[in-house]
Amino acid sequence: MKPIQTSRPPTRRTILAGSLTAAAAAVLGTQAQSRPVAPSASAVHHLKTGATKMSSGFVKTSDGTEIFYKDWGNGQPIVFHHGWPLTSDEWDTQMLFFLAKGYRVIAHDRRGHGRSSQTDLGNEMDTYADDVTAVVRHLDLKDAIHIGHSTGGGEVTRYLARHDKGRVAKGVLIGAIPPIMLKTAGNPGGLPIDSFDGLRNALAANRSQFYLDVPMGPFYGFNRPGAKTSEGLIRNWWRQGMMGGAKAHYDCIKAFSETDFTEDLKVIDVPVLVMHGEDDQIVPIDDSARLAVKLLKKGTLKTYPGLPHGMAATHADVINADILDFIKA
Repeated sequence: MKPIQTSRPPTRRTILAGSLTAAAAAVLGTQAQSRPVAPSASAVHHLKTGATKMSSGFVKTSDGTEIFYKDWGNGQPIVFHHGWPLTSDEWDTQMLFFLAKGYRVIAHDRRGHGRSSQTDLGNEMDTYADDVTAVVRHLDLKDAIHIGHSTGGGEVTRYLARHDKGRVAKGVLIGAIPPIMLKTAGNPGGLPIDSFDGLRNALAANRSQFYLDVPMGPFYGFNRPGAKTSEGLIRNWWRQGMMGGAKAHYDCIKAFSETDFTEDLKVIDVPVLVMHGEDDQIVPIDDSARLAVKLLKKGTLKTYPGLPHGMAATHADVINADILDFIKA
């Protein structure tokens, strides 16, 4: 793969702190207000096209939260876990690709996100993983591959560390947050709490504008010199973000920044592919993927020169092919 030419900052920590601070500052500097788009409330429905089964619906968890899911096709299941503050729609390109390859593809909206219940409680990794378990058991998924991006990679990590025996075959982490994003005594290369306070302040001040600034800037690397911007990706990111609940999104910042997955990574006993863009401005590679793979028993690291945090969207053909190779191996 030929590296993409980009302008590189001096350190990975500076990348995230600078990019997120800039996005937050842009939001805090404007007084515009927008109303969020209401989440849809569709009933369970089924559609059969030839031999392909397609369905969507809700799973009610033990605390009454309704988790939206979509479930397409037959064959070995692949479960997709989205990033913050998005929805299962983040994975439409991958779901269509793997559906065409003969897999059963499933994705859900995390609690407080998308079409799932807007929750005040449970917006943390233990409950996120419990919600995954509820979906997996409801659909009776076995021998599944779990694929998570960013915060979804943390959700996958916590779930894989506690999964029901026989239900998981492999895992894939893409631009994922483990082991831990926050700078601590045990993680001196992490990001300072001020970076995440900036996210919270920006979200509280003007969530709608903030959810434009992130995809227009560091998420897809559109702030890099010579980058080709996709208006469709930007609008779709905003659409997904505004479907969710502001309180749940606010709480989730703590979940993705402060949760320590070190012990989870150590106990995962299935093969895990760790994929990360070397120009990831959201989750810097040196303090995430390069550390996480060393803690996994059966981890494989694959990095991508010049690719951004949202590389599964900007370079779906490359990422999909590598995931397929890993699944088949």
